[in-house]
Amino acid sequence: MSATTYLFIANAAVWVGVSGYLIFLASKSAGLEKRVQQLELLGDDNDS
Repeated sequence: MSATTYLFIANAAVWVGVSGYLIFLASKSAGLEKRVQQLELLGDDNDS
């Protein structure tokens, strides 16, 4: 395999890693947003 092939494979691996990390962050963000909404609803119930 030539150096160009290794470079392409390394580049693809980096982009797969970055994409996976962004998907991970998006899922965590969605979970946190859901939890914040739950806490806000609980807080509204206690204020009444």
